Amino acid sequence: MKKILAPCDFSKTAINAFRFALDVAMQSKGTVHLLNIIELPVIHDPIIMPVLTFEQDFLKELKEKALAEFNKIITKYNQEGVKVVLNVEFGSPARMITEFVEKNSIDLIIMGSHGASGFREYFVGSNAEKVVRHSAVPVLVMKRYYKGPIKSIVFPNILDTENQEDLIMKVKALQTFFKAKVHILYVNTPTNFTSDTVTLARLKEFTKRFMFKDYTINIYNHPYKEDGIIHFTKSIKGNLIAMGTHGRKGISHLLNGSLAEDVVNHSDCPIWTYTLK
Repeated sequence: MKKILAPCDFSKTAINAFRFALDVAMQSKGTVHLLNIIELPVIHDPIIMPVLTFEQDFLKELKEKALAEFNKIITKYNQEGVKVVLNVEFGSPARMITEFVEKNSIDLIIMGSHGASGFREYFVGSNAEKVVRHSAVPVLVMKRYYKGPIKSIVFPNILDTENQEDLIMKVKALQTFFKAKVHILYVNTPTNFTSDTVTLARLKEFTKRFMFKDYTINIYNHPYKEDGIIHFTKSIKGNLIAMGTHGRKGISHLLNGSLAEDVVNHSDCPIWTYTLK
């Protein structure tokens, strides 16, 4: 976690994420890349296009205002002198974040989210949800600032031992970095029910195969997986939820959705996600 990207629109949740990014970078002796993305209107009418074309002076003014805001929050919150690199880009937030990650070899994205619900969630989603869906690197999403330390990581799992090696290595590295206990969780739902005896045996085999250390195994019965994950995390006062996501896109996303994205939208607990290859 040496190179951390903190997208920032200067909202309260974005500043909360920046503050946490500073904490992580201080621990890893890394760098925080602050990124403000300014969305410009898309104009399709060729008649009014010359009139509304943005002048370079105006774009420069927008960039200078963003940099001034950056300096304010750095002065206020970066008391430890963590290295911070400032960046201002113009374009679509989700796309620009993806491009920035690739160009700058980012290790981790830490970003704020207001969440999304109802019609907006189903058809549009939050920027955080879109980044989770497309990101090639882990994404840590938070709504409230969490000072830490992170000592309790909830790891919901379907116990698929064939397709999770990369995810599990990332989760174990996360556990090592924070020196935390991992609570491996299987949410048992009525539509996908298995007996506790069978599930417990699978959990034990899972932890043995992947050589987990400092962990607990947990079966939580709930009508819905998303709510089960959130309620279990609250019940043990977990500090972080770590989840894999398949990053479904297009019609597949509309039909099947993503459990990780649902949890990102509805949980107040910080969520770490990694897209399964």
